[in-house]
Amino acid sequence: MSDLFQLSAPWWTFVLRGVVIYLMVMVLMRISGKRAVGQFTPFDLILLILIGNAVQNGINGGDNSLTGALVMATTLIALNWIVAFCSARSEGFRHLVEGEPVEVARDGKVFKDVLRKQLVSQADFEKAMRESGCADIADIHRAILETNGHITIETRGGNCG
Repeated sequence: MSDLFQLSAPWWTFVLRGVVIYLMVMVLMRISGKRAVGQFTPFDLILLILIGNAVQNGINGGDNSLTGALVMATTLIALNWIVAFCSARSEGFRHLVEGEPVEVARDGKVFKDVLRKQLVSQADFEKAMRESGCADIADIHRAILETNGHITIETRGGNCG
């Protein structure tokens, strides 16, 4: 029974592992682009499950104790809170973590090269148009791929939803 609570390494190694893995996964998700977050597909779910499995041993170092799990969960929640706190108070930090919005269309012209670079399909763009009530590309004044992956469509003279 005491094995449930006995750490296999000092507590601070769990915190260090948690910080390193958190930063590593954050950087990888940031590199993967906005679509990975905003346009969640079944393939993205598979990726998240596999990433969780891939980093599991790196984060817990093979420790299966409840104490280790508590230290890791607390570390990850604290890191998430720190990132949210810093993002809310520092525009530079927020841009570093979240990126910046990207213009993907203007004055009825869709920037297909930008969509391709941002990993947004034409179908996803057309879905965003439908969701905004915009039936014609010519009605688009500006379309922005937000940092959360959502596409905001501004129309000419309010012709669309």
